[in-house]
Formats: sequence, structure tokens, C-alpha cells
Amino acid sequence: MASGLLSSFLAAIQASLSVLLVISYGALAAHLHLLNSSNCKAISKICVKMFLPALLLVKIGSELHPGSAHRYLLILCWAFVAHFISFLIGISAHLLFGMPDWITAALMFNNTTSYPLLLIQSLDETGILSRLVVNEGEGTREAIERAKSYFLVFATVSSCLTFAVGPRLVDSEHAPESDSEDSKSLVGQGEGVEEERARNGDIVNEETGLLSPEVGRRERMASVTSMTFFPSKPKFTTLPHERRPWKTFIPLMRWRDLSERTQWWLLFLYDFLNAPLAGAVLGAIVGLTTPLHTAFFSDTYEGGIFTAWLTASWKNIGSLFVPLPLVVAGISLYTSYQDSKASSPSEDVRFVIWPIVSIAVIYGLAREGFLGEDPMLWFAMMLMPTGPPAMKLITMVQVSDAGAEDERKIAKILTVSYVISPVLAFTVVGSLKASETVVGR
Repeated sequence: MASGLLSSFLAAIQASLSVLLVISYGALAAHLHLLNSSNCKAISKICVKMFLPALLLVKIGSELHPGSAHRYLLILCWAFVAHFISFLIGISAHLLFGMPDWITAALMFNNTTSYPLLLIQSLDETGILSRLVVNEGEGTREAIERAKSYFLVFATVSSCLTFAVGPRLVDSEHAPESDSEDSKSLVGQGEGVEEERARNGDIVNEETGLLSPEVGRRERMASVTSMTFFPSKPKFTTLPHERRPWKTFIPLMRWRDLSERTQWWLLFLYDFLNAPLAGAVLGAIVGLTTPLHTAFFSDTYEGGIFTAWLTASWKNIGSLFVPLPLVVAGISLYTSYQDSKASSPSEDVRFVIWPIVSIAVIYGLAREGFLGEDPMLWFAMMLMPTGPPAMKLITMVQVSDAGAEDERKIAKILTVSYVISPVLAFTVVGSLKASETVVGR
């Protein structure tokens, strides 16, 4: 028993260190001036708007079918519950204990895509997940691919909530371009800011970086509104058609005639729409539609007319999403980190509290038969709420009304969180043993 635990722990440590090394390569690239913040933004943008949607479409579409739909419904429910509980913990820390507002976002949003995907991929190399394969005729690789689709469904919910709720938790209205595994466009800069930059000789176009060095904090603040998640009197500094691609549609809606409260809710709902969600929805449609599932994912001789070329191309670009955001995370940590003394409950919640809660809850539900008979599902659900905070928190703080000291603190917290992330080995081993116990009940 002791030797089994030790081997599992060593395997989990190796997998966690593998992920940490990928992050360190990004920091090394930044240190050697091979990549910088501008490259970081461009890589993040293509990862979120092209690579991640392709990965979601392929993974969800290939694994989802009428017989497995109930598993994904369970994940959707767990995703909303986990984020809501994290929100309550974060808002309590802010309101009751005077913690800064970004603490809520740090507790609510963890790295739900690239980090767990690469972690479980590394765990596959160690071989310890073979114990969770119980279906006759199924190999470990098939079970791992199914687990990846589970994580991606959870990540889709997290992504949508991040776009709509996250920026409002730090007193800004819209998320900026991504700096990690997921993102959305921020509010367009005002005409006055563009004219000022033009007078200064800066080149201004739609691809100009919001957080580039030449843009001061005053300009960043001019590009966002003062709306919060719980506004007492909503106000807007720019109309939606000035920063959204609906210029021909908004006049038909008579936007100016809508109340400010209605405008706020329409923008709030609109913020849930993003490229990853589109990929997930398309994947669900293809997966649940038998003829489409056959055409896109069956072997060519079995009717898979798109499998060898179109689906294969999506798999190729989707696979790029797994390591690239973590390389970008290393760049962001290196360029954002400054020495400061900071402490936050986010590390305790993500690395201690959530692992205990998620393992206990999922173990109890699985033992009672509420989660079906797939051990890989139980294992994935135990890991989903854990892990380091999302890297996008750096940019959220930068475009909010937080001070420079808060920026240094959150950079410190994120750096420490990723450095100590190998402690997730304890969570991996606990989840593995809990799932094995349910299997052997």
C-alpha cells in the first residue's frame, strides 16, 4: 500500500514538474529576449480565437454522443456550482475582510484549460491513470482523450463566466485581449485617446495593443467604463456600436432609447458569446447528430468523409493550444513580476481547500451512484476546481482602478502559485485513490 502511494506520488510530481518546466521555458524565452509582451499578446489571441475553438470542436464532438450526454450535463452543473462557491468565498473575503476586489476573480477563475490538459497528458506518460480504465477493450489513451473533453467542457463555462463576470469584479466592464488560455476583446479606445496618440507620432489601428508600454495608465482607464458587477447607476462612456461589430444592427434597436439598466444587461449577456463557446457548441451539435459524427470522426471506410483531411487539420491546430498558453504564462510572469510582499487566500483555496472539498463531494456522489460508472469522469471532476489562478488576472487588474501596488501583489501571487503548483501532486494522488476506492466498492 505504501509503495503504491509512493509510486503514485512520484508519478504525479513528475507530471507537475513537466508542466512547470513548460512555463519556465516561456520565462527563459522572455529573459533571452526571444519573445516579449507583444509576441505574447499575438500568440494568446490566435490561441483563443483559433486553436482553442478547434480543440473544443474536435474533443467534444468526438467524445459526445447521445449515450454520453448525461456526463457532460453533470460537468456543466459542477462547473456552475464550483464557480458560484468560489465567488461566494471571494466576495466574502472582499466585503467582510477588506481584501482587494481582484481577490474574488483570483478565487473564482483558475487555469481551466492549458494547465490541466498538459497535466493529464503528462500523467498519461507516467502510466498511473491506467488504474481508472475499467471498460473492457478500452485503452488508456482513449480514456485520456475522454478526460480532456471533460476538462474542456468545464473550461468553456469558466471562459464564458470570465468574459462576462471577471472584469466587472475588478471594476471594469470588458475583458482585454487574452494573456493566457482564454480571452475576449476589450472596449475600443476613445477617439480622444487615439487623436492624442496620433499627435505623439504613435501608429494607431485596430490591432494596437491596449497594454503596450507606450500606453499610460490614464489611457487604459479611459478605455474602460466605471461599471461594476453590482452597479447602483449604470453609466457608459462609449456606445456599443462604437466598440462592437454591430454597427448596422444597433440603429435598428434604437440603442439610445433603451434604459441604462437594459443596456447593461444586454452587454452582460453579449459578453458570454466568444470563440471558445462557438467551438464547444459546434462540437456538441456534431457529436449529438449521428450523421455528422460519422462524417467528421469515423474512419474513412466507415463514412468519415471529413476525417482524414478537415478533422485532421482541426486536430493539428488544436493540439497547439495545449503548450502555447503555458509558454505565454511564463512570459507574462517574467515580465510582470516585481519584488513585493503579498499574501492572499487564493493559494490556500486553490491548493488546499478546493482539493479537499472537491474530492470529498465527488467521492460521495460517485459512491452513491449519482455520477455514473466512468472513473475518469470522477477523477477529472475532482481536479477541475483546483490549480493556480488564471493568468488573465494580471490584465484585469491593469485595466481596473487598482494601483501599482496591487499589480505587483497579483504578479507576486501568480508567480508563487505557479512555482508551488507541483503541490497539486497531493491532489492528483488523492483524486486517484478516491476514484479507485469507488471502483472497488
